[in-house]
Amino acid sequence: MNYQEICEASRKVVLQAGAFIRAQAGKVEQQSVEEKSVNQLVSYVDRQAEIILVEGLGKLMPNATFLTEEQTVENKQSDLQWIIDPLDGTTNFLYNIPVFAVSVALQEAGKTVVGIVYEINRDECFYAWQGGGAWLNDRAIRVSETQELAQALVATGFSVDSFGRLSPHLKAVNHFIQNTRGVRRLGSAATDLAYVACGRFDLFFEYNLNPWDVAAGVLLVEEAGGVVTDFSGGDNHLYGKEMLAASGVVHSLAFPVIQKAFYPTMPSM
Repeated sequence: MNYQEICEASRKVVLQAGAFIRAQAGKVEQQSVEEKSVNQLVSYVDRQAEIILVEGLGKLMPNATFLTEEQTVENKQSDLQWIIDPLDGTTNFLYNIPVFAVSVALQEAGKTVVGIVYEINRDECFYAWQGGGAWLNDRAIRVSETQELAQALVATGFSVDSFGRLSPHLKAVNHFIQNTRGVRRLGSAATDLAYVACGRFDLFFEYNLNPWDVAAGVLLVEEAGGVVTDFSGGDNHLYGKEMLAASGVVHSLAFPVIQKAFYPTMPSM
């Protein structure tokens, strides 16, 4: 399987979905917005963008199954599976805050082999395929070369419906606020990871994430030379609902902070 060719073909589908989302920006009426929960919104834009992606990607790889946020198609597991978030940052989109993206990943035998994050407002398409490095609009990208936590810019996000771990999360945020260049919360995990991959952010961490939020972004970070783990230093970051992504150096410096906040009784690695 030629992952580069698949990436190039699927980028066209992602851009098509992004063009639809861009055309709908500022046009969604309040009565068209639904609440999944008090902090989680959805509209016809999410669903229609997902339909565009499912139809287009389905034509590229008819044997592949899908795992999608809006479930416009039956979610099934198989050796080939697309993982899709049609609009990561829906609340930003509905409130006209310019950070939202399309996120698409392809997994083969449980391993992500293609990842695309298209941040619509800046027309920036981040993409990677296994062994091919990471790219932004045809330019190769790498994670930052920051060597000290004090010089790092940190990104995080907050769970929309699971607050049982909010206290340790805020403990980590408190440390980073006082010991780094600052903490940012954009409201789109896919974009956060893309920004780590290209060196804009030095570090990203968040809990209660879903696979469609991060599958593409994880591959971007790894192909850009970065490290992604869960909060215990393991590799259960895609389905384990916790993630720490950074360059190798920054990851090693930030990990003790995360581990102490979330798993204070766990022996240090």
